[in-house]
Formats: sequence, structure tokens, C-alpha cells
Amino acid sequence: MKIVAALTDPSHAAKAGAQGADLVELRFDLMDGDPVKIIRKVRKECTLPVIATLRSGMEGGQFFGDKDAWIEKIRQVIPHADYIDIEQQFACHAREIHEAGRKIIASHHSGQMVPLYILFVMERELRAFGDIPKIIITPANDADLVELITFTQAANKPIITGVMGSQFRYARAILPVFGSEFVYCHTGEPTAEGQYSVEEFVQLRKLLLG
Repeated sequence: MKIVAALTDPSHAAKAGAQGADLVELRFDLMDGDPVKIIRKVRKECTLPVIATLRSGMEGGQFFGDKDAWIEKIRQVIPHADYIDIEQQFACHAREIHEAGRKIIASHHSGQMVPLYILFVMERELRAFGDIPKIIITPANDADLVELITFTQAANKPIITGVMGSQFRYARAILPVFGSEFVYCHTGEPTAEGQYSVEEFVQLRKLLLG
């Protein structure tokens, strides 16, 4: 169970490390400025592994370009990142990122629940081009959440699972207990509704894992 500090402000990188995060995610779709200058600044102020993310509008982010525009922007930071987050629509660029020696978080974010059997299909599709599948869904009820927990426990590892929204916020704490590799938190400015702060989750991790 590793804590990712999802950042919209690169000046929070040092704070993330001090608060107990294990990695930082730079949400380039939510930042202004030169991506290379941003990630270099973070590298100077923080020794944690860096995930570079350019989240599309289709999956809850603020990047609205096509696959060519996506790689044009993300290519600049590949040499400076440890992980690149790639949605399935941009999977055609996975080879270039792997050839650069970077790991891929192959992600899918859905505003609704996905049937259990589709979750397993999705996992295989994401793992085909990525190192760690990341599947984030929006449960409608407790039964949906139980299915997501079941999937998380049974899926090949590593796997990242999570929920969107605040209704089932507590699932963000439960899913890592059943095998989700990363939990995404904030350092003062949430990048998604329902996120815990890094400091909150450090305490939760101690309580949950002893």
C-alpha cells in the first residue's frame, strides 16, 4: 500500500515527502507552465518517484487534445519521470515510453459501475500495454463496492483500484487492504472529489496495517 500525493501545484512536492507520501503524481492537465521546468523543479525539491499524468476530459481531467497532441506534451517529461500514466485511448504510444525505460500505469476511469466480468477483461487489456493497470469506477450501491473489492482481491498483481466521488470515500481506504497498489491523496488541493490528505492516509495506514 503506497501513498501517492497527486499534485496540481509543484511547490507542494517537498511537503508531500515530509507528510509521508511514497510517490508524487504531477497532473499536467491541471497545471500551467512549461512541463519540463515543472518536473525539474519537483526533482530538485523531492526525492520521491514521479508519475506524469495528462488526464483527458473523457476520464475526468482537463486535457482535450487528440492522441498526437497527448504524446507531444508528455514526451517532454518522459526522461524525467519514473511512471507515465496512459489511458487506453493513448495506448499506441506505450511502446515509445517503454523503450525510454519508463513504467506505465495503464488507466481507466469510469463515471459508472463496470460489471465484474468486464473488470477482468479491462484488466487484461490494460496490462497488455502497461505495467500496472489502474481501474477507477463509480459504485452506485454497496453491492457494486463489494464487486470492486472482490475484483481487487482476485486480480493479478500489481493492480490499482479506486472509486470516483465522495459517496463511497471510505473505499479509498479499504481497497488497498485487498491488494490495490497505490492510493491517491492530496497535500491540500484535492485533484478528485473524496480524496484523503496524505497526512490522513498515513494515519489510516498505521491503523489498518498496525
